[in-house]
Amino acid sequence: MSDRAQATRERILTVAERLYAEHGVLAVSNRQISEAAGQGNNTAVGYHFGTRTDLVRAIVRKHSGSIERLRHRRLDSGPTELRDWLGCLVYPTTEHLAELGTPTWFARFAAQTMTEPSLRAVIVDETLTSPSLARTLEGLYRCLPGLPAEVRAERNDITRLLLMHTMAERERAIAEGAGTAGWRDTATGLTDALAGLWLAPVTK
Repeated sequence: MSDRAQATRERILTVAERLYAEHGVLAVSNRQISEAAGQGNNTAVGYHFGTRTDLVRAIVRKHSGSIERLRHRRLDSGPTELRDWLGCLVYPTTEHLAELGTPTWFARFAAQTMTEPSLRAVIVDETLTSPSLARTLEGLYRCLPGLPAEVRAERNDITRLLLMHTMAERERAIAEGAGTAGWRDTATGLTDALAGLWLAPVTK
């Protein structure tokens, strides 16, 4: 691929992520993305990425490598306690977003995508194939051996929602200059909340 084609692809990815984050995935057309990316050819998005699903997947993969690297770094430090494993869930994404500077769009993009049934599977599939995430969940479950399978599944769902939507709201606040909490404080608060969630008693 030529340098020019690669630069065009990167520009389209960046613009699509921002527009999807701001307006929702289905509310944004390929034509709008092409125009915002400065492409005279309105078929540029389709040419470089194919379908909308392919474009969404490419945006996710643009970020997943860095998040995976950061999570492996935490796993290599030898987590043993519940909060260590929860940190492996939380901190890699917040650290990645902090590295990107301000503003970022990925947390809001992910939250928007997860609310669209036709595209939700893209986020889920890309996440579930993460080797570091699988190791993290195994370690987390070892800290809670008596938790029934159905309760564990439910708390997994709550964890995903809490992480995704809290990060999206924090990202919006940081971009707008609202509040004083940054990504490190957000990660600490999320880890505290998740520790309470996973250690909560189970009503019989």
